[in-house]
Amino acid sequence: MLKFIMLAIGLLSSGMAMAVDDVLTVDRSVSGSFQSSFPNENNIQPDISDFKVLNSVLMSNEAGERWAVITVENLASGQRTLNQNQLMALFANGERLTPHIFKTRFSANEILSITLAFGEHKFPILEIYPRN
Repeated sequence: MLKFIMLAIGLLSSGMAMAVDDVLTVDRSVSGSFQSSFPNENNIQPDISDFKVLNSVLMSNEAGERWAVITVENLASGQRTLNQNQLMALFANGERLTPHIFKTRFSANEILSITLAFGEHKFPILEIYPRN
């Protein structure tokens, strides 16, 4: 019986440790004042769009998952759809990646906040940007 109780406690504590690894914490907030000069030899760019990133809150967890909550403005006078190809994240090693697949519809001049996933990465995200 004691062996069973110790096994149950061990399973519960390892399950709780896994849950703690999944918890996202805020890395930092970015207001658009960040400047970087990483080379971009392959000219990796997001698709041209009518969107502006007003601010972002970057998040990660112990497992290396990278997430962001961004507030985006549709600069167009008509309805537009934002997708993963219109945004790019710059990582601290200079790598550029688009977020996981998503699609969000915006009304003319609408401002919305969106949560984006960027998968697992060793380096933190420094900024998220569109291309106008």
